[in-house]
Amino acid sequence: MLLPVVAGVDGSAESLAAAAWAAREAVRRGRPLRLVHVWDWHPRRRDGEIANAAQRHLARRSLRQVEERVRTECPDVRLSDEQVEGPAVAALLKAVDQADVTVLGSRGLSGVTGFLVGSVALGVVAEATRPVVLVRADEEAEDEHVPTGEGRASTDTGYRDVVLAIDLDDPCDEVIEFAFEAARLRHARLRAVHAWHAPHPTGLGSGDIGLVNDVWQGEEWLGFLKAVLQVWRDKYPDVEVLETVVEDKASTALLRASTGVSLLVVGHRLAERSLGPRTGPVTHAVIHHVRCPVAVVPHA
Repeated sequence: MLLPVVAGVDGSAESLAAAAWAAREAVRRGRPLRLVHVWDWHPRRRDGEIANAAQRHLARRSLRQVEERVRTECPDVRLSDEQVEGPAVAALLKAVDQADVTVLGSRGLSGVTGFLVGSVALGVVAEATRPVVLVRADEEAEDEHVPTGEGRASTDTGYRDVVLAIDLDDPCDEVIEFAFEAARLRHARLRAVHAWHAPHPTGLGSGDIGLVNDVWQGEEWLGFLKAVLQVWRDKYPDVEVLETVVEDKASTALLRASTGVSLLVVGHRLAERSLGPRTGPVTHAVIHHVRCPVAVVPHA
């Protein structure tokens, strides 16, 4: 049985956009789409039964609204829906475990409302063991494609590039494979971006002074990047790949690279932390500031 693409919905503009994006992704992947609405259960409240009935009614109305949009935009998608009880993060994480990829809405720093915005979306990303894509409210189907007459259309379908954020200190197969597969499904070009910092001369030994040559070090990083990706080029011969190395902060480089692309793919290391699950600084920054959909791929 094929795992579905799952979209978390709550009636907000963000979740509508997320569901529409998820429907298109489900069609691309040849998988069914499952809409999940989480509602909070309050058994100890005096008006608990009435409140729960009202929440179920609102959830059903939200699901119907989302279904109408999804069926209008993607009439061929195989669609199902489900209402589940909260808490929201825990319920959505269960859905993530049963999904090929999960899609949630996100407003970034400007958002102050919406059930799946802010702490819930970030909480899911921090603990998810399968890929999660965050989509903003203003994301539309046409945003995935190169506008007519706009320079290079890298493919016959006109999809904008997919960008892969890659850390050459720890390149992860799960993240790289997700990005290559996303580019293959879209017949899009894949741009792999690695950001690096030149070492400060005071931190070098007497025999390492040549490492401060930025041009030389940039060429070394580029050669390393191409070597790391060669096995994936061989596995995905139809995917056009452009490797880029940038001397800059990773978050700044990715913010620039993500302009006008269809998807940004970043990794998220799953590790035990004393303060509990959280996203790394680069992933956290791009989730809040990048305008395109962001796929966060967990890895060990």
